[in-house]
Parts: sequence; C-alpha cells; structure tokens
Amino acid sequence: MTAAPTAATNPGAGYALLAKEIRGLGLLEPRRGFYAGVGAVALVLTALVVVAMVVWRDSWWLLLGAPVLAVLSTQYGFLGHDIGHRQVTRGRVATRVLGIGVGNGLAGLSYGWWVAKHNAHHAHPNDLATDPDVAVGALVWDADQAEERRGGFVGWVTRHQAALFVPMLLGEAFALHVSSVRELFKPGLRDRAAEATLLVAHLAAYVLLLVTTLTWAQAIVFVLVHKMLQGLYLGLSFAPGHKGMPTLGPVEAADPLLRQVLTSRNIRGGRFVDAALGGLNYQIEHHLFPSMPRSNLRHAQPVVRRFCAERGVPYAEAGAATAYAAGLTHLHAVGSRLRERVAA
Repeated sequence: MTAAPTAATNPGAGYALLAKEIRGLGLLEPRRGFYAGVGAVALVLTALVVVAMVVWRDSWWLLLGAPVLAVLSTQYGFLGHDIGHRQVTRGRVATRVLGIGVGNGLAGLSYGWWVAKHNAHHAHPNDLATDPDVAVGALVWDADQAEERRGGFVGWVTRHQAALFVPMLLGEAFALHVSSVRELFKPGLRDRAAEATLLVAHLAAYVLLLVTTLTWAQAIVFVLVHKMLQGLYLGLSFAPGHKGMPTLGPVEAADPLLRQVLTSRNIRGGRFVDAALGGLNYQIEHHLFPSMPRSNLRHAQPVVRRFCAERGVPYAEAGAATAYAAGLTHLHAVGSRLRERVAA
C-alpha cells in the first residue's frame, strides 16, 4: 500500500469536537424500529422462497430462488454487522442474543469470531501488522508482502491477483462458513454452546430444505449459485471501502480522526446503494462512529465532510466503478515486481 498523505493541519482533538457535534444531532441513538423493519422484510422474503420451494418442488425454476437467497444471506450478514456494532441496542446481553441469533442462526456465520476479527479491523484499518483484513492470505495488499510469495502457485496467484480477485470472491461465502466452524474448536470463544447449536441448526435446516424440495442435481446447482453469488456480493460490498487506500505513518495512526478518515473511501449513490451495500458506502462515517445506525449515516455525511474540509483532511469519495478500479489497480501494482522478475 502507498503511504498516506498528511493532513494540511493537525486536527489534534478534532475527533472529540466532531463527536460532540454528531452526538448533539442525536445521530448515535439506536434505531430499533428501523432494524425491526429490515429484519421483518428479510424474514418475509426468506419465508416466501421457502414456501415456493415446498410448493413447486423438483422444478428447475426453483433455482431462481438461489440468487434471492444470496441477497438475503448477505443482508442478514449486514444486519449481524450492525448488531455487533451495537447500532440496534446498547444492551450487552441483548446484543449478544440478537447477534448470535442473526449471525449463527440466519447467516450461518460465527458471531463471536466475526466480532473479534472486525473489531481488530476497526481499531487499526489498513495496518499491515494488526488489521486482519489486509493480512497475507489468498491475496496480498503490499509490495513487501508480495516479495515473500515469489515461487510456486502462490507466486503465480500474486502476480495475477488483480485478474483473479472477482473469481476468488465466488468462494468467499464457503470460506466464511469454514472459518466459522473452525472457530468453534478454538479456545476463548464465548457462548460456544449457543453458537454451535445455532450453526448446526442453520446447516440442518438448509440441507433439509434442499433434499426435500430438489433433486440431487438441482440441489448441487442451487448451493453453488447461492453461495458463489453470496460471496461475490459480500466481497464487492466490503472491498471498496478500504482497498487501495493508504497505510499510515505513526503521526496519522495516532490521531483517531486521521486514522479512520484517511484509510476509508465512500461510495456515491442514493437510497438504493445505501440498501444494497448495507450502509457500507458511508465507510468514513461508519469508521468514525461504528455504533451509528446505518440509516443515520447519510445525515452524518455532510457534517463529517464539512468538518474534514475545514481542517484540510482529505475526504475520499468515488463512484462504485472508480472505487473498484482503484482496488484492482492497487492489486495489480502490488504484484508488479514479481511479474517483472518473471519477465526478466
């Protein structure tokens, strides 16, 4: 990743001033009614897909339900994300009950595993040493990381990772489910019994639905379409917020305002984009105020944008196509040294 630009003026206690203004507008208050509506719509649509599969069983037309479930599965993921940030309720017990119910029961993902991973990302976004989202994995996000992956298959993947990014997202949902199951066997997971019970219940209900309404061939195709589209949707929702954005020097990283604003990118769009990306298109505002309900982020945006402009803090905002292009360009640049070495 590239080094971050330094703000024209050091805001110092700027974050406290911004937080005071945002709090005064009432934008940090939980929105239980909004989230109840979001959850109710998702549950009704899920029920309609299930009823259709039960009524018109063994029909290839039922495969049209797989993309619908891909969208709904991702929306449950967004809802679990917001619950984990205490946007729905501030109560610790209520948050965990809702989080495990939505995360494990409806999305089939370990709530405890995700919260720990995501909190580490929020604490130090784009920090190569501490942010799990930019740790070395199937992809690498820094040229120095790429130097460690010169040979063999992993070297080939790194050299071509920009072209492979979207195809690799097709397996992301499968990878998340595997990681969730593996977490159950690691020490330190809270509410292990509840998490395991709901993960098993989610899987059992999903398998039961498929085997009682589809032929084996149809079920296999259904799972592949459902999970590949879900992985693609998830990846394309989370990636543009940070990928291709800079890493920080020690001065910027120590400032809570700069640490979150300089490493984040907003995606322009209207209400449809807000719903499609679960509010993650307001990545700057979300990172500054993780507990802010997503329906309030659009109201906070002009306040944050003005605040940054007054203090000379760069505020990154782009259209979706430009944001995706920036991320892919960065992935391509990271592997450039390895491609040059092979060409030589």
